Amino acid sequence: MGGMKKEKRSFFAQVLGAFGPGFITGAADDDPSGIATYSQTGAMFGFSQLWIALFSYPFMTVVQEMCGRIGLVTGKGLSGVIKEHYSRKVLAVAILLLLVANTINIGADLGAMAASVQLLVHIPFAVLLIAITAFTLGLEVFVAYPNYARFLKYLTLSLLAYVVTAFIIKENWGLIAHSTFVPHIVLSKPYILNIAAFLGTTISPYLFFWQADEEVEEEVVQGKIKTMGVGTPHIDSSDVRKMRIDTAMGMLFSNIITFFIIVTVATTIGAAGIHTINTASDAANALKPFAGNFAFLLFTLGILGTGLLAVPVLAGSAGYAVAEAFNWKEGLSKKLHKARGFYAVIAVATVVGLVVNFTSIGAMTMLYYSAMLNGVLAPPLMILILLIGNNKKIMGGHVNSWFSNTVGIIITALMAIVAIAFFWSVL
Repeated sequence: MGGMKKEKRSFFAQVLGAFGPGFITGAADDDPSGIATYSQTGAMFGFSQLWIALFSYPFMTVVQEMCGRIGLVTGKGLSGVIKEHYSRKVLAVAILLLLVANTINIGADLGAMAASVQLLVHIPFAVLLIAITAFTLGLEVFVAYPNYARFLKYLTLSLLAYVVTAFIIKENWGLIAHSTFVPHIVLSKPYILNIAAFLGTTISPYLFFWQADEEVEEEVVQGKIKTMGVGTPHIDSSDVRKMRIDTAMGMLFSNIITFFIIVTVATTIGAAGIHTINTASDAANALKPFAGNFAFLLFTLGILGTGLLAVPVLAGSAGYAVAEAFNWKEGLSKKLHKARGFYAVIAVATVVGLVVNFTSIGAMTMLYYSAMLNGVLAPPLMILILLIGNNKKIMGGHVNSWFSNTVGIIITALMAIVAIAFFWSVL
């Protein structure tokens, strides 16, 4: 019996070990800010925006695959590649907007995590917020990268709580299927605002930076390059294929979770006439009367787990971008004393995110501002990613396929249109 258990654990570890940066990136996309946005979607519009979870999948997969391939081929993150081949002014603006958006997102995530834990234990919000901030920061700074990456992979499992929760509740699967495969579009201000928030939360610049850099981190661990940004790794088609599968699986997992969050909230909270969700913890609390204590507990613990996954990704992507821009030593594989600037950016972004929770800015306002900034920043960055992906001097024989270019151009144009529509709707 003991041998059988050991074999099961070994098989489970092997399956989890097959997941790489793409899977972690996809899971991190469903952070507490995303959970709040998707919960708001279900509460306000029921199933009518479920189609976005399906139709956004190929778009986000292609964009993230391009980012992963850039890191894999060049041995540099996006910031390093942009700095080397494109205008430094463009890089500076991109990094500035990334830092602002990430800091607001970190603040919203930390606040949601603390509020969720407070639903389970009676400890002051400020105490929980500081403790959670210190814990997440400590993990990223002091835990060795291979162990840290393994920890992140296990945290992705917390997202399964939303799938389980959806099946605890009685659902109208016929209506759900129709709403998923048949797009329903309403030209109203709330509808457009929510699509902007949805896409800004789903296709986010911090994920572009993070995946490119984590592919390079993996190359350092595997010995393909000595350190990040130094040397060109030797890769073949099997490396690219493995990265593509990993990315496709990660984005699929992300969109499945998004789908089930919307379904769960639409069936319970939205159906009961509650149409405003201010935070992810609000969604968990409001779920309790309709779905019971077990569903409430799963939803709440899922917020904590996804926050522990996403906050380091947000702060880490900022650290990579700034460190590459200033030629600082970087990488989660490096110890603190060997990459002080890199870890300083991570610490500052996390602490400022903590402080944001003590301002008068409401949680949902923070989420929408973050989504707006992400939506504005994404299209120009996606244009740069397309240019890099098609540049043979940078990518060699691993340039974009016609499919990647077609899908990439379409989503870049759509994101630009949504950004313009967002500004039009708030004027």
